[in-house]
Amino acid sequence: MSDANTTAQQAAETAQQRAATNATATGAGRYAPSPSGDLHLGNLRTAVLAYLFATSENRAFRMRIDDIDAQRSSTEAATRQLEDLAALGITWDEPVTTQQQTLPHYRAALKQLQDQGLTYECYCSRKDITEAQRAPHATPGIYPGTCRDLTPEQRQQRRDDLAERGRMWSVRLASHHKEWDVPERYQPTGTYRGEVDDMVLRRGGNIDPTSNDGAGGHADDFAYNLAVVVDDALAGVTQVVRGDDLLTSAPRQAYLAHLLGLQPVEYVHVPLVLGPEGKRLAKRDGAVTMREFPGGAAAVARWIADSLGDAVAVSGGDATPTPNDIMDQMAQTFAPEKLPLEAVTWRAGR
Repeated sequence: MSDANTTAQQAAETAQQRAATNATATGAGRYAPSPSGDLHLGNLRTAVLAYLFATSENRAFRMRIDDIDAQRSSTEAATRQLEDLAALGITWDEPVTTQQQTLPHYRAALKQLQDQGLTYECYCSRKDITEAQRAPHATPGIYPGTCRDLTPEQRQQRRDDLAERGRMWSVRLASHHKEWDVPERYQPTGTYRGEVDDMVLRRGGNIDPTSNDGAGGHADDFAYNLAVVVDDALAGVTQVVRGDDLLTSAPRQAYLAHLLGLQPVEYVHVPLVLGPEGKRLAKRDGAVTMREFPGGAAAVARWIADSLGDAVAVSGGDATPTPNDIMDQMAQTFAPEKLPLEAVTWRAGR
């Protein structure tokens, strides 16, 4: 049997084994890449960790393509990403979903919040928001609530001003909290408390004459925070494993889930892979995607295993292990409590 056939058979057997155990699985984990290009080593390492957490804790494992930003997404990139993940030995429970399939659910979630009086129209431009955040006592990165308490007359004037420019307003959450606690695996207390603000739920922009939102021209430009909360709930996701650069997003997303009456999830934020200059990994750092990496999928799988330190045990053996061999060993030995919590630095050729 060829190596390709052997790999395919091993992947199929792993999927069958998961299907058998998922009858008693508790919830699900997931990986949700944005299809704007090939996955780099940091993305692939996070995907492996999400897979290991799910399989080691008897969860289903979902795959979603986060293509909410239609202009930056492509089906070709999504296909390549799924091929790379499968080549590493990662398997998932079908079907693969996309955010573009879920737009009606985002509309329903937004309407639910609107019906509860938890939203308001925002007429601010990016320039308006930037200038407001420069004011004394303003909190960087937090919307100051400029449009929250406008009078009906002021709102109508702002609407008219936007309409003259062919623009629509955005929709923001009227938050009643400034902070929110979320379960987070690697926080010393098991909980992370972070800021919550009047986040955008639906962006403004140019009037869309084809819109069916009932508001006279909103495009289906939903914000990421709303989309992922709805997506995770639809998929039965109970654990979100992702890079620690997204830690501050967790309270906002958890608060939205609370307002929508959805079950909370456990967050697991894992360290990033950085380039040699200590910055986020990028093309400038060399062969950072699997298709560029010398040795291909097997070499990437080995590099990821080495980067996880004592959290996994992978033996070399006499034969050259396949990516599936390495993934199976990682899944069988994964010890989350031993995962290094420092960022990993990638250097080409090392």
